[in-house]
Amino acid sequence: MDETALKTFEVPDFVSVTLGLIVFFLGAFLTRHVAFLRNYNIPEPVSGGLAVALLTWALFAWAGLELTFNLETRDELLVIFFTTIGLNARMADLIAGGRAILVLLALTIGFMLLQNTTGLVGTVLFDLPKPVSVLLGSASLIGGHGTAIAWGPTIRTETGFAAAEEIGIASATLGLVFAALIGGPIAKYLIDRGKLEPTESDGPVVGLPYDEKEKSDDGIDHINLMRAFLAVNVAIIIGYFANEAISATGLKLPLFVSCLLVGIIMSNTVPALFPRLPWPARSRSLALISDYTLSVFLAMSLMSMQLWTLAGLGGPLLGVLLLQVLATVVFILFVVFPAMGRDYTAAVLSAGFAGFSLGATPTAIANMSSVTKRYGPAPLAFILLPLVSAFFVDLANAFIIRFFVAL
Repeated sequence: MDETALKTFEVPDFVSVTLGLIVFFLGAFLTRHVAFLRNYNIPEPVSGGLAVALLTWALFAWAGLELTFNLETRDELLVIFFTTIGLNARMADLIAGGRAILVLLALTIGFMLLQNTTGLVGTVLFDLPKPVSVLLGSASLIGGHGTAIAWGPTIRTETGFAAAEEIGIASATLGLVFAALIGGPIAKYLIDRGKLEPTESDGPVVGLPYDEKEKSDDGIDHINLMRAFLAVNVAIIIGYFANEAISATGLKLPLFVSCLLVGIIMSNTVPALFPRLPWPARSRSLALISDYTLSVFLAMSLMSMQLWTLAGLGGPLLGVLLLQVLATVVFILFVVFPAMGRDYTAAVLSAGFAGFSLGATPTAIANMSSVTKRYGPAPLAFILLPLVSAFFVDLANAFIIRFFVAL
């Protein structure tokens, strides 16, 4: 590609959101008509987003046009989504999941060590500097694009490896693709093999089951939907000020984590203090808000991937990432699923673990949502995984990355 002939165009924010909606419906169309996507629980925004990412790659290769997307609203949707997760949390679930949170956290820390060890093996196989292992491991996969971007310059300075930043971003991008594709098949295999079924639940957490979507009388009206939006907005406002106060102490937390925690506190205090006040937790209205924000966020994330940036890194990157996928699948099947109880919730968590261990927490939630909309609810999974993946993991990952870089 002649760089001088390259044309760039940034899609405005509002248009990007609109395209995110179109991408979702494209994914829904593909899921209805492609048996593999339907049978293996590939989320609609994933199939649609990847299709558009391939289209933008074709435009880049054949027309010299580089499309970028303004994603400001996408990041706001992430905050809304995690706030709805917090509002659905109940203290009884959190108490019941206390031990499970510790187990899942221990498994995640152990897996980060395995992930970086796998990256280290990859650097030996492809003759790369050993500190690059973290950019092929937990810095870019569990850590995501943000952590990869943060550590790339450090690795480049310490090793003199000029492509460190590029390989970190590319690894995070390719990991996100694999994360979105393997979670559903893993859960399907575990559920079908063990004939697992969900326990009874009093309401949805994220999205409505597929067999409910065609019902005309679903109990949702504009009052319930506006009530749910009001609770979400209040939680976000409080979460914003809480995040500012936390930042003033020197502790940096993503805004969505603060809003998640505020949502949990509100749902476990407001109904008790004001028992006559209608509260939207576990309601269909809140489930729809969760589904909408997550679906558009993920569709925008995947459609905006610049897949052509992966091509120049070629065999070494793909080789190491395939090793990481193999390690992830084996770890989930033989460690995560048994340790989390071998039940239906463990199978749903397995899909989520695949999502965030190779991609990001929203990918994990999308994987779990796709599974539960087909097989049935697993409320505890939607509480446990975000608390571990969005809160504790970043702290542990920083220490683990430093350890492997020191090697």
